[in-house]
Amino acid sequence: MQELRGKTAFITGGASGIGLAMAKAFGEAGMKVMLADIEQDVLTAAVRCLAPHTVRGVVCDVADPDSVERAAQETLAAFGKVHVLCNNAGVAAGGGIDAISIDNWRWVIDVNLMGVVHGLRSFLPHMRSHGQGGHVVNTASMAGMNAGLGFSPYAASKFAVVAMSEGLAVQLAPHGIGVTVLCPFFVRTRIGESGRNRPQRYGEPPALDPAGPSALMIAEIAKRIEAGLDPAEVAARVLGAIRDNELYLFTHPNMREHVDGRFAAIQAAMDQVVAK
Repeated sequence: MQELRGKTAFITGGASGIGLAMAKAFGEAGMKVMLADIEQDVLTAAVRCLAPHTVRGVVCDVADPDSVERAAQETLAAFGKVHVLCNNAGVAAGGGIDAISIDNWRWVIDVNLMGVVHGLRSFLPHMRSHGQGGHVVNTASMAGMNAGLGFSPYAASKFAVVAMSEGLAVQLAPHGIGVTVLCPFFVRTRIGESGRNRPQRYGEPPALDPAGPSALMIAEIAKRIEAGLDPAEVAARVLGAIRDNELYLFTHPNMREHVDGRFAAIQAAMDQVVAK
């Protein structure tokens, strides 16, 4: 999509972090934007701060397909057409092998993976039918390229988003709809505080041993997030990826070293099969 002015974008997790930064970048490019977020107060403030751009907000729980469908219908009623779908909402919860929490896994998978599915289910039929082309941006992570987090619902969900995006790109290309899977490393967002929006249906997160490996990893990740990339830099790259129809979008120059080992191990295993 080279021409973005006058087009409409729908962004989940749009009231803060990368989602809000994308909304600002899209607004500056002349787009209309619908922000979808589970936090009403933060959403209201985000819409206000984006004035005078054409921006509206809708409360949406991406883990609930009915909530996403209602948000889609409200967006279409407000703007008529949607051209850019950003499945950006994401959460993180503890993983590891010491205390495997089914509730943690269900929550993360429901938001990070099924939230993408729900967005596609509600918007793709419309995007295909209006015939003006478009673009889908799915926010994954470097955790979707390298399992450095270990046995983790977050990494599992992001690997799934990468695979799903690769398949989508092939199937949507004939319809003039591009796909980008965004795989950032550490970015200054509030994902470390995502438990603030954890619905009661997923129960209370299990208590962690403050000196245990999971708690120590969480503390280290929090430090890296605080020192991470400005979301505005990520948003600028997303804008470019939409215009250039880039499938994979990486944001950190040092990312290569985080995937080389995995790719080398896969290639070596394939070589063994070929040798036999």
